[in-house]
Amino acid sequence: MLTAISPIDGRYASHTQHLGAYFSEYALIKYRIRVEMEYMLALVELGLPELQGIDKNALIELKDTLEEINVAAAQQIKDIEKVTNHDVKAVEYYLKEQFKAKGLAPYAEFIHFGLTSQDINNTAIPLSLKHAMQAVYAPIFKAVHQQLENMAETWLQVPMLARTHGQPASPTTLGKELMVFVVRLQTQWQQVQSVPFSAKFGGATGNMNAHYVAYPNVDWHGFAKYFVEQLGLQRAYPTTQIEHYDNLAALFHALSRINTILIDLCRDIWTYVSMDYFKQRLVAGEIGSSAMPHKVNPIDFENAEGNLGIANALFQHLAEKLPISRLQRDLTDSTVLRNIGVPIAHTLIALKSIEKGLGKLILNEQQLQNDLNNNWAVVAEAIQTILRKQGYPQPYEALKALTRTNEAITKAHIENFINTLNVDNQTREMLKFISPFNYVGKV
Repeated sequence: MLTAISPIDGRYASHTQHLGAYFSEYALIKYRIRVEMEYMLALVELGLPELQGIDKNALIELKDTLEEINVAAAQQIKDIEKVTNHDVKAVEYYLKEQFKAKGLAPYAEFIHFGLTSQDINNTAIPLSLKHAMQAVYAPIFKAVHQQLENMAETWLQVPMLARTHGQPASPTTLGKELMVFVVRLQTQWQQVQSVPFSAKFGGATGNMNAHYVAYPNVDWHGFAKYFVEQLGLQRAYPTTQIEHYDNLAALFHALSRINTILIDLCRDIWTYVSMDYFKQRLVAGEIGSSAMPHKVNPIDFENAEGNLGIANALFQHLAEKLPISRLQRDLTDSTVLRNIGVPIAHTLIALKSIEKGLGKLILNEQQLQNDLNNNWAVVAEAIQTILRKQGYPQPYEALKALTRTNEAITKAHIENFINTLNVDNQTREMLKFISPFNYVGKV
């Protein structure tokens, strides 16, 4: 949309539109209604005497209908909110109207019975977040992870000059270096999956006060635990009026770590492209530079890096702010919670850019070989290690004298050096066999 303030809903809307089902105002209304109606049904199942006469089938039918509420109906709730100036109360009033229309008016006061707003919000929001992670985030993350793993396996035996501190170092393989990212991402993904989605359900200050004063013989804490768990969440207890958000902070920290690894990946791939290790598949009609026709810029990785940075800044704020609330409740969490979809949206944009960028890479193996051939000095480590093993005097110093020079060390330099060594022929041949192309360890 050209008039959107945020690129999430403008330039990148096609990448993020699926998140609207979980993080939009419309989605929040739908999830609030779901929690309210599931709660009402749970009260009926509990067997409260005042709900004995309710038409359970009519209630279930209404619940199923309301869970598919359309935007027009959601707007009715927003119109009620203009009067109440309270979003959750607006949902309650709307549901009471629906009860009356369905012939369930005598039971309408049990909607939101004994609850406070955060029982609804702190259940609806983690539920929507869990669903978004499962339906939207996980598939694209897994697709990128699999794509990277496939590339790592394909190029596992392709030798490549390593660079430590930006300088030529003992050779490695391209696939192994990519596999490092595969494993790092997998480790952090396991931590993401280990974080439970917690909900708060306990009344005004967490003690189920209103519930116990009305029905002192009911195990309300047991009921609340069962209710939250059957929604697929974990009940936080004890709490204040709001959920602690500690697990939410843990999730955002874990997602931020994944993003940091992806930034590292983007920068490495960007560098390999600049070193001509990778060419980029040309896309018809695309322009790399408005001034230089020859350029094919690694824009997908640059785009991803920028979006991941924005996402991490927001994840960091969410993780630091949400677990802090004055005494039993302040309202600072409310407006912040409405933004949890924003860093996920930026992360989603980044993942799709990485997926696109990786798909455009073409290995330029000749350039990798050229770099290896131009850096024979890197086998010095191998030679001096074998000489150490055989007790040769000061091998490190001998190789240092050979290689610490501004002159490029070639294969001929290495062979001439080996010929000067006072070693047996078998050792000499072993040393001459070593090259930047085969000195890659075991991968």
